[in-house]
Amino acid sequence: MIEIDGSYGEGGGQILRTAIALSAIIKEDVTIKNIRRNRPKEGLKPQHLKSIETIAMICDADVKGLFPGSTQIYFSPSEIRGVKTNISIGTAGSIPLLMQSIMPIAAHSPEKTSLRITGGTDVAWSPSIDYIKEVTLKALSKMGYRASIRLIERGYYPKGGGAVEIEITPSRIKGVDFKAEKNEIYGVSHCSNLPEHVAKRQADSARKLLEEYGRKSHIESKTENYLSTGSGITLWSGLMGSVNIGKKGLPAENVGSQAAQMLLDELLAKAAVDIHLADQLIPYMGIAGNGSFTTRELTPHCLTNIHVTEQFLDVHFAITRDNGLNKISVE
Repeated sequence: MIEIDGSYGEGGGQILRTAIALSAIIKEDVTIKNIRRNRPKEGLKPQHLKSIETIAMICDADVKGLFPGSTQIYFSPSEIRGVKTNISIGTAGSIPLLMQSIMPIAAHSPEKTSLRITGGTDVAWSPSIDYIKEVTLKALSKMGYRASIRLIERGYYPKGGGAVEIEITPSRIKGVDFKAEKNEIYGVSHCSNLPEHVAKRQADSARKLLEEYGRKSHIESKTENYLSTGSGITLWSGLMGSVNIGKKGLPAENVGSQAAQMLLDELLAKAAVDIHLADQLIPYMGIAGNGSFTTRELTPHCLTNIHVTEQFLDVHFAITRDNGLNKISVE
């Protein structure tokens, strides 16, 4: 059995998601202690419970300690199987973060996995559903991963109500040495139950800043009337992306320009992947047993994922400097 200290590094839900996923893949029992010990409200939150419940269903696992506020769980997986079901996270719990937990496991199933998930598609402290679809899946497809995502309805904080369908095909993950690419910039600016000009102003301000740096962009504006009220923008260019969510008191122009600046920071660094994709790739590189990429900055999430992945898999990640960038490779 493997024991993981949930307070290591950034000490958040990332440790939990990665550890449970890898436990299921290698069929090794795991105990995770001190879950979210360094956070204002320690222990499991509802969205963490739903992630673990879903993974347990996929691999028929025995779980102990699964209740709100729990700071320790025991997870004992069995065989991974393909499932077709509906999952409700509740309110605006992040659909993309739940997907991060499920996606590595479903690739190891002998059958397809088809899920319809309801919750939040565009919420703070999480990738957006557009980022997962346009950046994460693009990178994983280069590694042999096969999946498709369909957005049905967006969900914003606090009501949620978003809906997404994901179908994951059994896949053999291979290592890739990611290289910097030059791609056109695309994006989607969206809002729900707000005036049409909100999405347009977000898009226009992002487009204006990008043009100041000589970067043309193709940003779509969408206005809908979903269950929840909110706005946001996601920009992407190859394996680089940025997300910004609107909030009360923040002008639409600032939402768009901040997203553009975040993307420019990544593009101007000329790394292979952005700082958020970097941490998402770590478990897959560990599973493949090889691969590398460069990124402009090593986030706590990335370092935490490296630590956890090395506890489960017979791999070691080397971190070096390459032309002023951080290079991560599997040894």
